Amino acid sequence: MGMTAAESRHIGIVVSLGCIICGEAAEAHHPRTGAGMARKSPHCDVISLCPAHHRTGGYGVALHAGQQIFEERYGTEAELLEQVRAELGLRPGELAR
Repeated sequence: MGMTAAESRHIGIVVSLGCIICGEAAEAHHPRTGAGMARKSPHCDVISLCPAHHRTGGYGVALHAGQQIFEERYGTEAELLEQVRAELGLRPGELAR
């Protein structure tokens, strides 16, 4: 399933916020919580994380290196997604414009 222009624009706006944890330049993370095993969430549900907090920071820093300890330190994927939505003034399922 491809990405629409509106979804692509939304992801760009979310990423432009910077990392929701540290403010550094970010990339998009699609939470898996509630999306089912090995399935990404919809494109409207993305979190802005820097590479270190997303995938390269190692255990205890990067979400993909140890989700449980990451969430204990920084919050759950659901909490971080709510933080992104709050910063953009969005409701669940709504795309930034």
